[in-house]
Amino acid sequence: MAQHFGGAHSPDKGADNAAPSPKNPFNGKNRTRAGGRVNFLFLVPFPLLVTAFFRDPAAMAISLCAFGLLILAAWLTREGILAQEAYEARKIARRPAIPRKIFGSILTGAGLFLAGYVGGNLLNSGIFAVLGTTLHAFAFGLDPLRDKGMEGIDTFQTDRVARAVTEAEKHLAAMNDAILRARDRQLETRVEAFQTTARDMFRTIEDDPRDLTAARKYLSVYLLGARNATARFADIYGRSRDAGARTEYEALLDDLEANFSAQTQKLLNDDRSDLNIEIEVLRERLAREGVSMEYINKGEE
Repeated sequence: MAQHFGGAHSPDKGADNAAPSPKNPFNGKNRTRAGGRVNFLFLVPFPLLVTAFFRDPAAMAISLCAFGLLILAAWLTREGILAQEAYEARKIARRPAIPRKIFGSILTGAGLFLAGYVGGNLLNSGIFAVLGTTLHAFAFGLDPLRDKGMEGIDTFQTDRVARAVTEAEKHLAAMNDAILRARDRQLETRVEAFQTTARDMFRTIEDDPRDLTAARKYLSVYLLGARNATARFADIYGRSRDAGARTEYEALLDDLEANFSAQTQKLLNDDRSDLNIEIEVLRERLAREGVSMEYINKGEE
């Protein structure tokens, strides 16, 4: 007698028993701008390094200084772009403490000034400096100069959240570094998917810093445990390719992702409940003052 088998991918499988689809690790991510143009900045100064050793000692020293300034400017530019991307990814953020891109523009101008001065022409040096500074600023923009989303926010609470999220991001970065040792692209993608879920919680806490107390153990204890487990697994799997260890590690990631998703949803539901309570309290106060919500709605119309 034929027996019907069903599975997670069976076409007639019930919706209630369907396995949840894994979260795309690229959801909410944008391509970084710290790429081609910025990498080109590191290549441009190298002719100065090559030609410096075919000049007299004074010109060689100036050329090497120009090379160093331009490399430093390229590094500051890249770090400034990464800092701006982190700033833009958050709804509530402080401006970068150091305006790296602005310093990059200034150092680019200074480096080009020295490069032009090797020929002994101050006019050319000044033109190179002004053009270099201006074009760099237009090409890469300025650093964020204002805090974002801080109006009416308790700065003490937001600072606590910022510190907690920064530490949590360090744990995620350590997980990334560790899983690379396993040399398995599928596992790297699986870790990225979990990190996307974790960052959903980060953004929820940033939106309402009062949620930090309820989520602190997730940002510290759970992520620290996930980091340590990833490091141990990567060492074992990188040596032995143990299928059992891989299964257990993937099950751990599934449990962590489910717990983080559930806690994030709970935080959102609590925020909704708090809003409903505040609205109800406001209605009661208005009623005591003899003002009804219907009257307010009519006034708005």
